[in-house]
Amino acid sequence: MAKWALVSVFDKRGVVAFCRQLVAAGYGILSTGGTARHLRENGIDCTLVEDYTGFPEMMDGRVKTLHPKVHGGLLARRDDPDHRAAMAAYGIDEIDVVVVNLYPFEQTIARPETSFAEAVEMVDIGGPSMLRAAAKNHAFVLPVVDPDDYGWIGSRLAAGEAITEAERRRLAAKVFAATSAYDGAIAGYLAAQADGAGASARASVGGEGGTAGVTGGPADDGAFATGAWPEVYRIEYVHKMSLRYGENPHQGAHFYVERDPLPSTIAAAEQLQGKELSYNNIQDADAALQILRDLDDLGPAAVAVKHTNPCGVGLGGTVEEAFARAYESDPVSIFGGILAFNRPVTGPLAQRLTEMFLEIVIAPSFTEDALAAFRRKKNVRLLTVDFRAPLWRPGDKWFRRVSGGLLVQDANLPPEAEWRVVTRREPTAEERRALEFAWRIVRHVKSNAIVIANAQGTLGVGAGQMNRVGAARIAIEQAGARVAGSVLASDAFFPMRDTVDTAAAAGVRAIIQPGGSIRDQESIDAADEHGIAMVFTGQRHFLH
Repeated sequence: MAKWALVSVFDKRGVVAFCRQLVAAGYGILSTGGTARHLRENGIDCTLVEDYTGFPEMMDGRVKTLHPKVHGGLLARRDDPDHRAAMAAYGIDEIDVVVVNLYPFEQTIARPETSFAEAVEMVDIGGPSMLRAAAKNHAFVLPVVDPDDYGWIGSRLAAGEAITEAERRRLAAKVFAATSAYDGAIAGYLAAQADGAGASARASVGGEGGTAGVTGGPADDGAFATGAWPEVYRIEYVHKMSLRYGENPHQGAHFYVERDPLPSTIAAAEQLQGKELSYNNIQDADAALQILRDLDDLGPAAVAVKHTNPCGVGLGGTVEEAFARAYESDPVSIFGGILAFNRPVTGPLAQRLTEMFLEIVIAPSFTEDALAAFRRKKNVRLLTVDFRAPLWRPGDKWFRRVSGGLLVQDANLPPEAEWRVVTRREPTAEERRALEFAWRIVRHVKSNAIVIANAQGTLGVGAGQMNRVGAARIAIEQAGARVAGSVLASDAFFPMRDTVDTAAAAGVRAIIQPGGSIRDQESIDAADEHGIAMVFTGQRHFLH
């Protein structure tokens, strides 16, 4: 019986070179339609599957590889006499290598103009069937779904070297991860369509062996656009790197990312220098980026983060001025922290930063002078991200693991809130600018959260306290004398007037908070007594 490699790919990267290696290793090439034409145009002889099976391709290509001579050749155990007898009786040859990748379903539905009918035509049937058959029988059949594996497999086969059992299992695992992700994307799209989300709903995030998917409902991201939630929720991401440890040295940790992370995210950041990133580094860097992106329209900005909380945020006419204001907010906590800038880091700024102990500096870019300065601090991690892209996709979800389960919620994106002045005194124009800035920052501070600020930056941050007045006292103490004439932002309503009284005694002149307490009037009355302007937003921003 012949020795076959079945090759049918949509993504034709590297397939010609790989097939040359397969031919050199003694394989005949079985192929289909467009792949066969591509191979023949590049001088590789191949046999059409329909000539091998004696059964024509039909129904616009929907039926071509779904045939016993194909699947028998894939599924037969070579060490089973009954299987070998069946192969001989029905003229079934062994197919020892399967090289298949799938129709680009996700790329197709990502185009807004894609119709439902066009999307359904991109549901691959034969490809996953052949891959799954080969992966199930990987002891005898090499399943190859990833073009990045062509090189090492082809070299080994052409040299007559065996593929080990462990390698075969890894290839099989990669196949099942890919087909699982593919099915999850389709399930998500169909569920979104059933709920009226439209063809542009993005049905998954993740990677080759790394895509969020569901059973019985939509996958992660845009498939949730209409509020449809799945009966079963699965998340799969592709492995990016191993980490030295988790939050603590006794915890193992790895970093997994989406297949196509937005270039503005920590998952896509380019590291220019420094030690490898740690688990805590990645969390803090992501927190810094989230805060910074809320300031996109306010000019040069600097954000300092410690343990995912902002310890200083500054605005300015230049990035140097923004940093100075962020630093002044809390020069103690910034030690060993993360700094992020929305403008390129210059040489003079880098020189100042090298005088401090910092874990990470993030920016769109670094000037040559800045890079030269940082080379003297080789352990400082320098990261660049593309600030032109958004940080989140529509419909993105946030996850939190709990014992025995997973919490899933909509991302807390920048709010569209209608402010309502509830006091006799209206905030001044300068106070309004400060209130808007403080409101953007406070939603990134762990609850209970209080931010004291002016229009140029934070002055004090009270984070993660068990009561709100305690958070206010911490923020006021940190602000010191600068609190006079400042504004205060609270992530949630005041359950009683004590926070207003505490703020007034320190010199706060305006407050922004969601409102919604049954005792709101007490806080409003207190603000009126102290001549404080107070704004209700109607939107809470707990962060646990």
